[in-house]
Amino acid sequence: MTFLRNVMNNNNREWFQSHRADYDAARADFEQGVALAIGRIAEFDPSIAKIGVKDATYRFYRDTRFSQDKSPYKNHFGAYINAHGKKALRGGYYLHLEPGHCLVAVGNYWLPTNVLTSCRNEMMANEEQWLKCVESRAFKKYYGSKHETLDWAESWEAPQGFGLTKLKTCPSGFPRDYEHVRYLRLKDYCAWHHVSDDFFASDTWLDDMEHMFRAAKPMMDFVNSVIDDYE
Repeated sequence: MTFLRNVMNNNNREWFQSHRADYDAARADFEQGVALAIGRIAEFDPSIAKIGVKDATYRFYRDTRFSQDKSPYKNHFGAYINAHGKKALRGGYYLHLEPGHCLVAVGNYWLPTNVLTSCRNEMMANEEQWLKCVESRAFKKYYGSKHETLDWAESWEAPQGFGLTKLKTCPSGFPRDYEHVRYLRLKDYCAWHHVSDDFFASDTWLDDMEHMFRAAKPMMDFVNSVIDDYE
């Protein structure tokens, strides 16, 4: 975290090259943590057991070709642990280390419209099962929002939440008066929970991470069962 704070204040190639040893040490420390996370997650989700650290982590160098921000380096470390790879439609587990913005997240992002439609149909056809996933005590503890109304909206800035992007109204072809229409409006099934900057330095971080991931796994499994028909 000290290294990342320094990058935020000195995001240029000259500084980075003179502190390359600090980067290598921080990167190694992060990757060791990712390896521990994979091992722990595999205990309750064997599908990711064969995922390596390199399969889950991202480059620290930013792609500035299409960005107004020309800072050459990221100010965070991230790992996405997904049985089908980082670019898969299938959901996975995400760890994000950034000063003032550390979090864990579970689920799916940027799903195509046809997959979303299938997910919505599955929710309505198996309403009781879906509600058990997203309205359980454990799920609400870590991912519940205080704004779950028809107009509720969230972002990564919220302490926790479920669904980063949403339609303004009910999707076409679905009943507008459906009691649980807020779930039909979701355009992703991403659940996140912010943690403190010293979370990953705690002696209990693996246990705490496991509790958070287990709470959201039924939701992700529900959605992944639909996505598996497309991948």
